[in-house]
Amino acid sequence: MSKRGARSNEPPKERAAIVGLVTRTSRSVDPDIILEELAGLARAAGAEVVLRATQERRVADAATFIGRGKAETLALACGEASVDVVIVDNELTPAQSRNLEEVLGRRVIDRTELILDIFARRARTREGHLQVELAQLQYRLPRLAGSSEALSRLGGGIGTRGPGETKLETDRRRIRHRISVLKGEIGEVGRRRGYLRSRRKRADVPTVALVGYTNAGKTTLFNLLTGASAVASHALFVTLDPLMRRVKIADARQMLLADTVGFIDRLPHQLVAAFRATLEEVAAADLLIHVIDASAEDRDRRTDAVRSVLAEVGATRVPTIEVFNKIDLLDRHGLAGLKAAHPDALFISAATSAGRAELTAAITGGLAMDAERLRFDLDHGREADRRLVADLYRHARVVSHQNHGERVAIEADVPRRLMSRFRRARVPA
Repeated sequence: MSKRGARSNEPPKERAAIVGLVTRTSRSVDPDIILEELAGLARAAGAEVVLRATQERRVADAATFIGRGKAETLALACGEASVDVVIVDNELTPAQSRNLEEVLGRRVIDRTELILDIFARRARTREGHLQVELAQLQYRLPRLAGSSEALSRLGGGIGTRGPGETKLETDRRRIRHRISVLKGEIGEVGRRRGYLRSRRKRADVPTVALVGYTNAGKTTLFNLLTGASAVASHALFVTLDPLMRRVKIADARQMLLADTVGFIDRLPHQLVAAFRATLEEVAAADLLIHVIDASAEDRDRRTDAVRSVLAEVGATRVPTIEVFNKIDLLDRHGLAGLKAAHPDALFISAATSAGRAELTAAITGGLAMDAERLRFDLDHGREADRRLVADLYRHARVVSHQNHGERVAIEADVPRRLMSRFRRARVPA
């Protein structure tokens, strides 16, 4: 009996072949690791990977990407494995995509279209849907010319989610108009986010953003630090819409912790552009926690990919703490070697809570929330001094408060980051 039948009401999974190209510029990366990541992306999109293939060439073939001979061989293998869709681990030109579909006799999607499809599946909020639709339309617009047959594909499957496929059968003018409308709506989202950020700044509540490669364990760490119950999974791109929670660090002092979308190598530039309003939260943060999967064989490649996206969104100026997560998956020698190679990093397990105290201390120091004890002699009859007393109770830890008629003597532990605000009123030691 065929395994393609489903026992539930869900439709059977598409059978996918994944294809990687090894060129002279990509030989430094193990092709098996790259294909395994592509297989994870395919599974996240709801496909079952039944065939894997790699091709070595000095450069990609301009017509078919992998070369005509390899494409014909792949077509035979796809027929034997009953493949529905072929997924290529690169962004294809419109011509390469059309030529491959002609030779293979089945749908072909590239890495960019696959990631966009996963984002369309994961989007839950109106903002997320707007951003994904914009990214998909920007990707598909240059592929409209000469693709009438491809645009008529209205069936289900990977690459067909997101904006209504019937939109793609309209002319360029209408699609450009829709893109313009989406940019306007997302711009309004950006303005609202900017307003909320300015309110947080005025309240002096610092923001810490968790960033990292997809599936590095950011959401598990977010839950550990906040006590929240956000969905954490080994699937890729589970967190698409950013989460924010207020967290008490020490005494009465607080911060906002943000869990952001996971990054990935060669993240489509359409997504970076569309999600710029969301990613601005990263660039505007007071501190970044770069979560790295310590157990990943290609962690250096993943770390470089995250740094590349941070540079693209203008977040390189934000102080960053590198945190190697999942140390519970390493043996003693592996952990010792990692610590020797990264002496300034922290090493934790969000799953077991190991290293939590050290991370909290590092966040406190990174936000300059470590305090200095100051004394104040204030006049309760002055409006400015009354506001200052309220600020001390809101942002510092008041140790003693004594009233002497209209005078108020306060001793408080003031966070270093707020020294300039309170310096004018303190009593010299």
